[in-house]
Amino acid sequence: MPYVNIRITREGATAAQKAELISGVTKLLQDVLGKNPATTFVIIDEVDTDNWGIAGESVTVLRAALAR
Repeated sequence: MPYVNIRITREGATAAQKAELISGVTKLLQDVLGKNPATTFVIIDEVDTDNWGIAGESVTVLRAALAR
């Protein structure tokens, strides 16, 4: 029973894009590992960029610096 957790920053991923991720990951596990899609769980967590940090800075701050 595979469980896959995908975490992305909350920046407007559409329902269609999320559905494609869920479908694609499920198919990948079926094709590569022979896992049953009926027992494969895919969870997508969306995290605010203020709550995601890289190299000591939030993604919000890093992206603001890159935009300048």
